[in-house]
Amino acid sequence: MTPSMDVQTGSGNIFEDLALENSDELLIKAELARKISGILTGQKMTQSEAAELLGIDQPKVSALINGKLSGFSTSRLFRFLNALGRDVEIVVKPKSLSQAQTRIVASSL
Repeated sequence: MTPSMDVQTGSGNIFEDLALENSDELLIKAELARKISGILTGQKMTQSEAAELLGIDQPKVSALINGKLSGFSTSRLFRFLNALGRDVEIVVKPKSLSQAQTRIVASSL
């Protein structure tokens, strides 16, 4: 017989679910890093090439790709996206009445 397991629906922000401080900022940074990593992979760029383009050293590129983001601010990640030929757009709008909390979304066009 399989033991029973409690399942809880997530909030959409794993960092909030783990009760981490600055969960919204952590989510934004993770999404931006995911975008950067996807661009580097899509362009078949080596970490050394990425380091040169982004103005950082290769170990920092490795940390970024592996989600070790404590040394990166959101504005720095924005600059990396700009260096990779991407525009960053921040949209502020009223939330709908049906939303109980604020949402932060990073999307690709």
